[in-house]
Order: sequence, then C-alpha cells, then structure tokens
Amino acid sequence: MAESDWDTVTVLRKKGPSAAQAKSKQVSAARRPSLTQRAAGQNKQHFITKNTAKLDRETEELHHDRVPLEVGKVIQQGRQSKGMTQKDLATKINEKPQVIADYESGRAIPNNQVMGKIERAIGLKLRGKDIGKPLETGPKGK
Repeated sequence: MAESDWDTVTVLRKKGPSAAQAKSKQVSAARRPSLTQRAAGQNKQHFITKNTAKLDRETEELHHDRVPLEVGKVIQQGRQSKGMTQKDLATKINEKPQVIADYESGRAIPNNQVMGKIERAIGLKLRGKDIGKPLETGPKGK
C-alpha cells in the first residue's frame, strides 16, 4: 500500500467577493421588492385597451368610461337594505372597501367581474336595461 499524507490539504476555489462588493450586493437585494411585495395590491382584472398616455390627459373626445351615478345609487340602496357597510360588502366580494366607495360615488371604471360580484352580493341588477330590478337566480342552462 502506498502511504498518503493526511496532513496536507489542497483547497480549490475562487476568491470570494471583497467586503465592498458583498455589501453592495446585500444593499441591492434589500432594495429589490420581494415576490409578495410585487404581487400585493394587484387585484385588477381589467385590461387596458386604449392608449393610456392619451387617457391620462382625459380630453372630452377621449376619456375613461365611468360607472353611472344611477348604478352607484342602486349599489348603495341594495347594500343598505341588506344592512351592510361598504367594508362588509367589500369583504364579501373579496375587494377593497375603496372599490365599493368608488363604485357608489361614480368614480370607478366599470369592471364586469366586480359588477357581477356586487350584483350577486346585493341581489340587484347593475347592468343592462333593468338596473335596480331583483336579480334572477334561476338555474344556469348549458
């Protein structure tokens, strides 16, 4: 058997980053938003179809469509008839209370998914020609 020298150790590795480089990497990693921070508050299901720069200027010819005040009044009356606050309704439909406030005041840009959730929660139609009428809860036909 050949003798091996157990006292000699050879380590093969690259030189680690200097202290300044390690610190700058830590700082940049701390500034970078985490995955949960990036996903927070992204409860938007609508898609932007018009030129947003032009819409930001909001001229008379080109502007965002808003929820009619009539619909806002129906939401408010339906919510109050069920004895709910804006926060209760928002919690029930998994939206923020500010969304309900915007819909009731006519500041919101209509979103069919949100409108559908509000319709089901208060039991009144908010879209179409029968705004304010009770929602028909018949079986869905396929």
